[in-house]
Amino acid sequence: RKFCWWMMMVSCARLTMRDDHSAAYARAVADPALDLERPLLGPHLTLREGDAALDRAALALCRAAPLLPAALIAPGEAEAIRALAQTHDLTALPRDAAEGAGPARAALWREAMSAPLPIAIGAETAAARLRVMRREGRGDEHYALEIGAPDRAAPVVTRLHSACLTGDLFGSLKCDCGPQLRAALQAIAGAGGGVLIYLQQEGRGIGLTNKLRAYRLQEQGFDTVEANLRLGFRDDERLLRDGGDILAALGFRRARLLTNNPKKLEALESAGVEVVERLPLVIPPGPHNEAYLRIKADKSGHLL
Repeated sequence: RKFCWWMMMVSCARLTMRDDHSAAYARAVADPALDLERPLLGPHLTLREGDAALDRAALALCRAAPLLPAALIAPGEAEAIRALAQTHDLTALPRDAAEGAGPARAALWREAMSAPLPIAIGAETAAARLRVMRREGRGDEHYALEIGAPDRAAPVVTRLHSACLTGDLFGSLKCDCGPQLRAALQAIAGAGGGVLIYLQQEGRGIGLTNKLRAYRLQEQGFDTVEANLRLGFRDDERLLRDGGDILAALGFRRARLLTNNPKKLEALESAGVEVVERLPLVIPPGPHNEAYLRIKADKSGHLL
């Protein structure tokens, strides 16, 4: 059995698993958030020779899920592999599932359903329409909240907002996502209308479970970027171009973009949507997110 561990985005460490290694041991090796609970694992034998294409494909599949980028590569008969997975509470996938991993860039976004949605923005009530957008041939689903009746021929005030359950819904003080969401809605309403694209890309695209793993690493002294890298992800795994593609699918070709992130400007431009103006979102730091905002500026290039 071989256990693959994605290290620092681009390198794959292939570790040989011994017969006496348990599934719990493999999970402890895979998940850096468990380092303090299961310290001093190893020593490990690293496999450096041979074809690693399948290993890389398996990690790409995990990252696309999004799951922790670690996989057990177990050669053998399908029935034996399924029995092994069932015994150790693992998910078994055939080789061709991993080899087909990766985002389909050419896929088209279409509206699956929409309905009027009156919403409260501050003390005011705004007329809006919520559109469910799905990518053809895949299960991806994002949402477009169209406030008012924005003119398709004019630059539309737009916000690309990535889902943040902890900040948007629970009011987490570790980030600025909730305040940014509310400030963006107020700015759109104040401009007479616009669009908020709500991207289901929690935790900068690594998913809620991995975001909580990153939080545990932050408690150990890692910053937000270091924690993502430690888990085996890039500092930002989001497909921001999805937002531009959705905006274009809705008929908008020019935008006034509410953002502090230059990568979002590039994402819209790459989708054929001209950004005629960047509208900054100014959120005062607090005692719980001051370091987070500093890292966004220093390491992620946000214009704060």
